[in-house]
Amino acid sequence: MSISDPNRISFAQSFLCSAFAACFAEFCTIPLDTAKVRLQLQKKGSVGVDEDGGGMGLPKYRGLLGTVKTIAREEGVYALWKGIVPGLHRQCLYGGLRIALYDPVKTFLVGAAFVGEVPLYHMILAALLTGALAITIANPTDLVKVRLQAEGHLPSGVPKRYSGAMDAYSTILKHEGLGALWTGLGPNIARNAIINAAELASYDQVKQTILKIPGFMDNALTHLLAGLGAGLFAVFIGSPVDVVKSRMMGDPSYKNTFDCFLKTLFNEGFLAFYKGFLPNFGRVGAWNVIMFLTLEQAKGVFRG
Repeated sequence: MSISDPNRISFAQSFLCSAFAACFAEFCTIPLDTAKVRLQLQKKGSVGVDEDGGGMGLPKYRGLLGTVKTIAREEGVYALWKGIVPGLHRQCLYGGLRIALYDPVKTFLVGAAFVGEVPLYHMILAALLTGALAITIANPTDLVKVRLQAEGHLPSGVPKRYSGAMDAYSTILKHEGLGALWTGLGPNIARNAIINAAELASYDQVKQTILKIPGFMDNALTHLLAGLGAGLFAVFIGSPVDVVKSRMMGDPSYKNTFDCFLKTLFNEGFLAFYKGFLPNFGRVGAWNVIMFLTLEQAKGVFRG
C-alpha cells in the first residue's frame, strides 16, 4: 500500500500507524543515530587513544562501527540507546504528525476532485509544510534527545548534566527557561522540512516508478527499495542542516544558526557538513526501510 493510496484510512488511524512505525524504527536504529551525533559533534583536532593506549592525535570517533565500538567500550552498550525516551517522544509527535498530515495536505494542494498521479512538486510542498509544522511542535523532544546523546562527549571528569529524559526537560526549564526547549528551531525546521520532503516525496515517486517496471508489485520488496531511495535522498540533501542542528543543540557556545554555520565552515571546511555521512545514511536508510515497511503493514491492518 502506498502513502498516496486513494483508499485512505482516517486521520486518527493514520496517526497511530505513523507514530507506531516511527517509534519502532527509532528504537531499532538509535545506536546508529548516537554514533552519528558523536561524529557530528567531534570538532577538528579532537583526539583519543586506542585500545593499547596509543593513537594520540587521531580522532576519538572514526567511522560508524568504530564509533559504536568506542561508545560501547567506554560507556557501556546501554549508552548506545541514550536519548531513546525523548527519541520515542519525538517520533510519536513528529513522526505521527508529519506522515499522517502528508496525505490531507497533499489533497488540499491538488484539490479533492483531482484524479491521477499527484505532481512531484505538490508532493514536495506538502512534505515541506508537514515537516515544518510537526518539528515545531516536537522540537523540545529533539533537543533533549541530542543533549542526552551528547553526554558522553563531555571531557573526562566532567559530571553529567542530566540523569534522564524527564530530568533534562526540568533542568532546561529551570536553568535556561521555556524558550530554551526550542533552541535550534531554525535549523531544525530547515532540516526536518527538507528531509521530510526528501523522504516522503521520494518514497512516493520511487515507489510509483518501481511499480511501472514489469514484474514489480506493491509488496515488501518494493517498499524496501523505495525506503532505501528515500533514505539516500534525505541524507544527501539534509546532512548540512543536520550537522548545524546537532552542534547547536549539543554545544550551547554558538550564538545562533549563522554563527554555527560560519564557525564550522571556516574552522573545518565544507566537508565538515557531511561529517557522519555514512553512519547517517546507515541510520536513515535503515530507519526508512523499517519505518515504511512497518507503516505499510500497519495501514494494511486498518484497511482490512
